[in-house]
Amino acid sequence: MSGFASTNDMADKAVSFDELGRGLYAYTAEGDPNSGIIVGPDGVVVVDAQATPAMAAEVQARIATVTDRPVSTIVLSHYHAVRVLGASGYPAHSIICSDVARDMIVERGQQDMDSEIGRFPRLFRGREAIPGLTWPTQTFRERMTLWLGEREAQIIHIGRAHTAGDTIVWLPKEKVLFAGDTVEFGATPYCGDAHFTDWPDTIRKLRELGAEKMVPGRGRALLNAREVAEALDGTAEFTATLFGIVKEGVAKGGDLQAIYDDAMGRMRPRFGNWVIFEHCMPFNVSRAYDEARGIDTPRIWTAERDVEMWKALEKRAAKDGEIR
Repeated sequence: MSGFASTNDMADKAVSFDELGRGLYAYTAEGDPNSGIIVGPDGVVVVDAQATPAMAAEVQARIATVTDRPVSTIVLSHYHAVRVLGASGYPAHSIICSDVARDMIVERGQQDMDSEIGRFPRLFRGREAIPGLTWPTQTFRERMTLWLGEREAQIIHIGRAHTAGDTIVWLPKEKVLFAGDTVEFGATPYCGDAHFTDWPDTIRKLRELGAEKMVPGRGRALLNAREVAEALDGTAEFTATLFGIVKEGVAKGGDLQAIYDDAMGRMRPRFGNWVIFEHCMPFNVSRAYDEARGIDTPRIWTAERDVEMWKALEKRAAKDGEIR
């Protein structure tokens, strides 16, 4: 076996920098983690910092094409390393996340850092420049508001979905939503830390906002209400389908391997062309299996657990000489 599916993905991705409105931009790269940009009167807000200072520099190079104002504030949509470890590469004096996200950094941040670096070598190129875990300078409970001149940016701990600490940034006047990994578009939701039972209600809350433009966690910028609805529908369908299959398997007394094989067979025709499908599914089914058996808090992924799980669930692929 050649390792995680993601370790085979070393090709550079084409970056897009799309304007969503006056001073609003989406930094996207063919299914890699996205960043959102809000240009304020005194500085720039970046939503999700990327994985390394080197990748943060690439975001800032794009920002420099539209403004000479520095990045003053970073908002973290959740705690995952691929979103937060680039924070030290910005001149920002304020790093904001939900209180729950900070608790997750305390509980499992180092394990997640070690785990993700092992899974995504391309995204963590330049990792030697990461000084350590990213810590917020400010946390909030439920919601807070940034006023950028007359522009209102609501930072909302929207509910449990991708993680327990999921945060969005919502601009009510412009109807622009920076959704983090609560929503993906053409990209497979990573559910290793998910709360499947709660995710539908979180998506309901997102729908009620009435966004007309969105930056999903992965996938291209969405530039009209129809595309926003398509992303919400797709994420809801994927997560509900997966959890339904796993709950069905658990109810029948199936073991994790049998349920994983069933889920892959049933979901690949519909979702197999989505970015990182092969990588995410072993983690997704493992977490769904735990939740279906009553484990509410996701078990911590360590580098050692990653390898153990992958070898167990992908052993048939290895035996057959397949590259996942």
